[in-house]
Amino acid sequence: MASTDDVLVADVAPWRGLVRTGAWAALASVAMIVLQIGIYVIWPPPQTTAEFYAVLAANPVRGVLALDVLYVVSNLLTFLVYLALAVVLWRVSRSAVVVALAFGVLGMAAYMASPRAVEMLVLSRSYATAEPAEQVALLATGDGMLATWMGTAFDVYYFFNLVTLLVLAILIYRSAVFSRPVAWWGLGAAVLMAVPPSFGVVGLAFALASLVPWSVFAVLVARRLLALAAPMGREAR
Repeated sequence: MASTDDVLVADVAPWRGLVRTGAWAALASVAMIVLQIGIYVIWPPPQTTAEFYAVLAANPVRGVLALDVLYVVSNLLTFLVYLALAVVLWRVSRSAVVVALAFGVLGMAAYMASPRAVEMLVLSRSYATAEPAEQVALLATGDGMLATWMGTAFDVYYFFNLVTLLVLAILIYRSAVFSRPVAWWGLGAAVLMAVPPSFGVVGLAFALASLVPWSVFAVLVARRLLALAAPMGREAR
């Protein structure tokens, strides 16, 4: 009789490329976290619209980085991780996997509607050559852009992403594919995502704290996915 691992490896075989991609995406997401924290420390983000305009005019790269353009890449990497986990966890509960991915897709779509890096860059160029009266209007427009940057769409993304991670972590706990600590790290990251960073200092503290369990979770998941996607089905728990 085939073992559970043999069946799993057979299930993964047709999706080996996706599973391997998800594993490397998980590791890349951790690298992106380190990079984003480094940028935040070296280049603290501006606090006002006028400051954003000044930074964008003087150093467009620094300006768009301050507007979290790298977070778009991080989210795409995270979604690739979710897709790889969906393949591996399909036998645990197909319904739950579909629900998790549905929330993930909707959440990611909501997030992609929220960044304002390009809009702020265009406005900063207009602001630099505008008359004083026009600058007042451009500042008001910029204030609106920054308000919608982490507004409703962002919060929807954050809560939907929480649901996706929570469901997948529960499935990991119920499966024989991963060890229990992997599930606990995933659950820890999901719980800390209950308060989005747009909720003031408390939200920012929760968001930063969630990076630790997510990083551990991502590394452990990547290790297991790479083992499952190995050519000869070599595995390591």
